[in-house]
This record gives sequence, C-alpha cells and structure tokens, in this order.
Amino acid sequence: MVEAFAVASGKGGTGKTTATLALGMALAADYDVTVVDADTGMANLLFHAGLADVDVTLHDLLVADADATVADATYDRHGMRVVPCGTDLSAFAAADPTRLREVVATLAADTDVILLDSPATLESRSAVLPLVLADRTVLVLQPTVPAISDGLKVQEYATTYGTDVAGVLFNKVHDPAHVDRITEKAGRYFDGPILGTVPEDEAARDARRDGDPLLAAAPESDAARAFRAAAADLSITDGGADAVADRFRSAVIPDEP
Repeated sequence: MVEAFAVASGKGGTGKTTATLALGMALAADYDVTVVDADTGMANLLFHAGLADVDVTLHDLLVADADATVADATYDRHGMRVVPCGTDLSAFAAADPTRLREVVATLAADTDVILLDSPATLESRSAVLPLVLADRTVLVLQPTVPAISDGLKVQEYATTYGTDVAGVLFNKVHDPAHVDRITEKAGRYFDGPILGTVPEDEAARDARRDGDPLLAAAPESDAARAFRAAAADLSITDGGADAVADRFRSAVIPDEP
C-alpha cells in the first residue's frame, strides 16, 4: 500500500514543516513513512530533522545526468525515511522540478505513506507540483481569515488536478475558544474534515531552535499530543504501489499558476 499526501498551507509561517515531521513520526507508529522536502526553493526541513550536514539531497536527484540515486538522498531518522532538500540557490536553479515525479515514484515502491512538505505559496511550477503528484493534501493553517483564504486557494488548485483534501489542521493556536468558532465556519468551506487544533507551544519553538522534530524533543508536550491525535484521525487509503508509481511517472506537469 502507499498514499502520498502534500502538506500545504498557501502562506509561510504556519508551522507546516514542524507539522509534516510531527505527523510523519506519529504515523510511523503504524506505517512505513517517508517524508520529502519538496520545497526546492526555500527548503528548511533538513534543519528541523538534524540533517543540515548531509552530502546528498533532493537537489542532487533533480539535475540532468544525476549520479546520485534516491537511496543516496534518503536518511533514516526518528523512525522514518527522510529525503531533505538543499538550500543552495545555484542547485535550485539547476534543478528540474519535473524530475520529482520519478523520485516519488521510486519511493512509492517501498513505503506506506509519503508526506511531501510543500512550498508555502503557489508561485511557480515547482511550487504546485507536489499538489499535483499527491493523492490528497493536508492543509496546515493558522486560525485567521487571511490564512483560511489562502488555504481555500490551495484547495481550489489541488482539486482542479484531482487531489482531494484529506483534512485541515489548525496550528499555532493561541485562543482555543476563538478557534472553535473559526473551525465551525471553516468546516463549511473545506472539503475535508478538521483534523484538530495544535496549540502554540514553547516546546515547538525550542525543538526548531535545536534542530529536532517536536515529537522527538518534547513527546509529551501539548503540541505533540495534538499532532498525534490529528494523525490518528487521518485516514490512510490502501493503494497499490505499482499503480501509484505509474501514476506519479505519468502525472501531468502543471501550468504556471
């Protein structure tokens, strides 16, 4: 079985990368999970996962005549497989984002769940490709009107290419009473369920600063508990690995947004 999720937001600062790793670690209790930093222009997952010093990253797989293999860029961390992306701008300029199709297809042969940490905004072909490749998307939003508006734009674009919404996760929540009103209204507009609300938590900031995933650094923090509850509510669809891999390889390359 395998299912690919794009973890997306529509804007920066929502804690999307923290959420991607937290959901991945939580799901890894029951599934074989692979996390990919698909934000080839503004990658930062490697800093969250303790992989800042690795030699081979996703960028090395996206260049023409690449010598590196997918296995070379895949690292076992925190019970998951992680494919980080580099931060060198010249490597980003040389990368062909359409090669991500083959990378994800290769990973699909040997995992249950793929989480694509997607670019924050829909500004380029490389930014929207993860949404096109994914089976479904998880929207990580803050409980504000602008953030919800951005999330609805992501939903609209994703569903245009046949990618359904698996659910909405509200992150960095300051006022639980306020977010209850927001989630009630948001449920009317988003196609997927509200997976949960994650409180603003000093433990998450400390983990980011120290370069550790939240669930590794502070597994009993309020935010970690909320992420585990959200992962438990995320349904996983059983898809055939060969069929899914073929779909990735033949995925339509999106037009510029």
